[in-house]
Amino acid sequence: MIRPLSRALALVLLTGVLALAGCSLTREAPVKNTFLLEPAMPPAVAKTQPVTVRVAAVNVAAPYRGRSFVYRAGPLKFETDYYTEFLVAPAAMFAEQTTRALQLAHVFAAVMPPGSGADADATLEGFVSALYAEIDNGVPVAAELTITYYLTPSTGASMPAWSKEYHRHVDVSAHTPAAYAAALNQAFGDVLAELTRDLASVQLPKP
Repeated sequence: MIRPLSRALALVLLTGVLALAGCSLTREAPVKNTFLLEPAMPPAVAKTQPVTVRVAAVNVAAPYRGRSFVYRAGPLKFETDYYTEFLVAPAAMFAEQTTRALQLAHVFAAVMPPGSGADADATLEGFVSALYAEIDNGVPVAAELTITYYLTPSTGASMPAWSKEYHRHVDVSAHTPAAYAAALNQAFGDVLAELTRDLASVQLPKP
């Protein structure tokens, strides 16, 4: 009697394993919502600086460097949203949109993007130290963005000739990830508008 029972038990277990495998193969993968940083571009400045600038990089602090949205639930409590993320890593988008804003606003005689091997009179870098949604009862209520930009002449100087920190807090229009993404784009657009005005008036060493 022992052998037939063992075979029956093995058959039951095998049937269960196959059923579970079938479920895992047919179950749909969770759908992720993806967003881009696409801020409004600033208008052209009144006077173009007669220098060339290369945007070297815009780095992002480690907690916000990944693609997943980051939510701040308290002074020391942060969460990531597995189902909602940036389509592209934030650092690449910040650098790309900063370059585009400087080019469209005609702040400098020429603006080279990150990775360009062309020589330039100065280098612009940035560092994002805050990039998250404030949440209340589990839903986003505001976008927080802090970026510091540094402009360094290509004359062997070890210290930037100019730097400034920009901070924006923008309330969301609805308690959804999409509304947070829109608020974040508004915040970044406001930063870019102020950045172009500032750089257009800064006194730079002559090339």
